Amino acid sequence: MVKQIFINLPVKDLNKTNTFFSGLGFSFNPQFSNEIATCVILGENIFAMLLKEDFFKSFTTKEICDAKKSVEVLNCIQVESREKVDELLTIATASGGKEHREKQDHGWMYARTMEDIDGHIWEIMFADPSAMPQQA
Repeated sequence: MVKQIFINLPVKDLNKTNTFFSGLGFSFNPQFSNEIATCVILGENIFAMLLKEDFFKSFTTKEICDAKKSVEVLNCIQVESREKVDELLTIATASGGKEHREKQDHGWMYARTMEDIDGHIWEIMFADPSAMPQQA
């Protein structure tokens, strides 16, 4: 069984990245953060490791995807309310990110999608499974 999840993403400017995610209200694990990497705490056992590109390259022989031109992964995080979804999108766009596509409102599930300052895509969603339509 998986105990924790670490999403690893390359970033160009770690200081700007720290400011961006801090502005969204996320905190950081100092044990795994330094001048070449930041560990963003997404949840109790879920973390995003944001690594300076040179450090990220030390883990792979493949080329790093330019996330502003190509998609390497779609990240999705669930938050506690529709209002929190909107709040995070507002903060993200004011902090240099941008909305990636139109909001999705299915009644029981609500989502908006942003690109962070490095172009990584983050879907922010709220879902109420108890309101999900029953399958026939």
